[in-house]
Amino acid sequence: MKNLKAIVVLFGLSVFALAGCNTMRGVGQDIEKGGEVIQKAASK
Repeated sequence: MKNLKAIVVLFGLSVFALAGCNTMRGVGQDIEKGGEVIQKAASK
């Protein structure tokens, strides 16, 4: 029973960690796109 609880906890933490990575990747991409727009506007 202890092993099952440990597996469930590790699985839950893994899901949150992976979701966090995807969220941070998306934020990074949005910031990068915003920077590109600013660069294009500044070069005109």
